[in-house]
Amino acid sequence: MNEQRLVDIDPKSVTSEEDILIIDTINKFLEKDVKPFVKEFESEDKYPQLIADKMAELGLFGATISPEYGGLGLTAVTYSKIVENVSAVWMSVSGIFNSHLIMCAAVERFGTEEMKQYYLPKFASGEMRGGIALTEPDCGTDLQSIKTKAQKESDDYIINGNKTWITNSVEGSILAVLVKTDANIKPAHKGMSLILVEKKHGFVSRKLKKLGYRGIDTGEVQLENVKVPASNLIGEVEGQGLKQILAGLELGRINVAARGVGVSRAALEDSIEYAKVRKTFGKPISEHQSIQIKLAEMATRLEASRLLTEQAAKAYDSGNRSDLQAGMAKLFATETALFNSTEAMRIHGGFGYSPEYNIERYYRDAPLLAIGEGTNELQKLIIAKQLVSDN
Repeated sequence: MNEQRLVDIDPKSVTSEEDILIIDTINKFLEKDVKPFVKEFESEDKYPQLIADKMAELGLFGATISPEYGGLGLTAVTYSKIVENVSAVWMSVSGIFNSHLIMCAAVERFGTEEMKQYYLPKFASGEMRGGIALTEPDCGTDLQSIKTKAQKESDDYIINGNKTWITNSVEGSILAVLVKTDANIKPAHKGMSLILVEKKHGFVSRKLKKLGYRGIDTGEVQLENVKVPASNLIGEVEGQGLKQILAGLELGRINVAARGVGVSRAALEDSIEYAKVRKTFGKPISEHQSIQIKLAEMATRLEASRLLTEQAAKAYDSGNRSDLQAGMAKLFATETALFNSTEAMRIHGGFGYSPEYNIERYYRDAPLLAIGEGTNELQKLIIAKQLVSDN
């Protein structure tokens, strides 16, 4: 097995020299500005403000935004490779710009030109950082059951409701909030809209504690009589919110798949390194068949996950619907992250349970991937629905 191919991005799979240069620059940033500080920020659950500011300088908050609006205009293929590399060092960092870019995608695809001209340059520069507010205390996967409402009054919307598990809601300054502008229409999705709500408009957020995915802020959001200009409605027509956010989640699921690849890769790399130096019965454990079988399974699943993720990214870049490919990639890559982190724990034995090693962090971070951006059970339903409808 060529260990190097498992570790590094294959330049041939990146289409331009400029993209290769961007990836190289980000890798140097990860080595210098992220890796030495992971344990400190992660153990204290402290928001990595300096890292976020550096990412803004590198243009990561505008990674997939068109250059017309100040972004890098990266393809999903290149973007997914960046996410993989970031997640292999510290998965939390990738979440800071993932939710932000889903919001950006919704604005760029569906917003008015006036909205795009005003917001996208600020999003791309990192001047305004935010995310998407979908999940509520009583509903996550079933988004049509949301209770947050937006009542139109003259030239404003008055928003009332609660959201939870919202990334970037504490440290960020803006959210794309999924609301009901018509709570009575059937089917329910026809009454759902997506509205940009800035923190200055009055929403309040509180940071939540988590098992893993530390450092990044995940919050509970309260919207009580929050007044927002009607022009902040994404698109010019109410009732398009669910469609708009689902389109953005295609990119989000590719991001989560790439995160799974990154975590799986890190778990494998650490396990290979440890297996070469740890000795039992007079020889390195890498020479024991039981360990070799684990490493082989981990490596094979990793490569399959990477290929599925690249396939999904190419489908997204083609401009066609990619929910089937994104669902497959998200499902398999995140399950692989769970598998590889567990196997890494077993390979490391007691040392894997110690915070002195990174294994216990992978083990705590991986479960989120199977839940976020739509549970893996939901991904199976999406995949099956597409298979049936396509045949």
